[in-house]
Amino acid sequence: MSSRPAAGGGRWVEVDPARVARWVEGFADRHGPPTSTIEGYGLLLTAPDCATAELHTPPGAPATADVPGFVAAAGAPRRLGLLLARKGAVAVGVAEGAELVVSKVDTRYVQGRTAAGGWSQQRFARRRDNQAKAALGDAAELAVRLLLPEADRLAAVVGGGDRRAVDTVLADRRLALLAALRAERLLDVPEPRHAVLVGAVAAARAVRILVRDPAPDAG
Repeated sequence: MSSRPAAGGGRWVEVDPARVARWVEGFADRHGPPTSTIEGYGLLLTAPDCATAELHTPPGAPATADVPGFVAAAGAPRRLGLLLARKGAVAVGVAEGAELVVSKVDTRYVQGRTAAGGWSQQRFARRRDNQAKAALGDAAELAVRLLLPEADRLAAVVGGGDRRAVDTVLADRRLALLAALRAERLLDVPEPRHAVLVGAVAAARAVRILVRDPAPDAG
C-alpha cells in the first residue's frame, strides 16, 4: 500500500484489491462503522466521527452499490490494456488479472533540449519535434498490432507516463476502439521499460482511496 498527500487536503492511498476488505475494516476500527453512499467515482464511506474515504472503482470494474460488492468487483480478474509512453519510449501490454500476458517495449532516440540560440536552436527544435513525432508514430503502430486485436476482450485501457504522448497515440483513427475504452486514470511511471510495464499492472488494478480525517472540532 502506498500513500501520498492529496491536493485540497487528505491523502491518497493505493490498496491492492485483495486487501481492500481489510483496509475498510481498519477504517471502521479507527473511526467507527461507516455508512456508504454511491458516487460517480465509486463509494463514499462516512464514519461517525466525520472521517471519509472515497473508494474509486479501479479501471474496468463495474459500479457497485455496497462495500461487499465493491470488494468483489475490484478483486475480480479483468483483461486490461496498458499503454505507457514518455519521450521516445513506449511500452504496450495486456494484463489478465495480475499477470502480464502480452508485452512489447520500443525505444527511439529523441534528442534533449539545447541551450543554443538563434537559427541553431530552431534547427535542433525541428529535429527534436520530428524525432518525437516518429516515436509516437511507432507507438501507434505498436498499439495497432498488439492492443487493437484485443479490443473486444479488454475491460479498459490504462495509459501511463506523459499524458500528451498517450493522447497523441490514441488519437490515431485506427485506435478509436481503444480510445473508447480508455480509463480516466493515468499512471505516473518513469521512462517505459519492461520492468516498469510489469509494475504498471498492479498500479492499474489498485484501488485508489482518498482519505480525509475528521476536523479537530468535528462532532
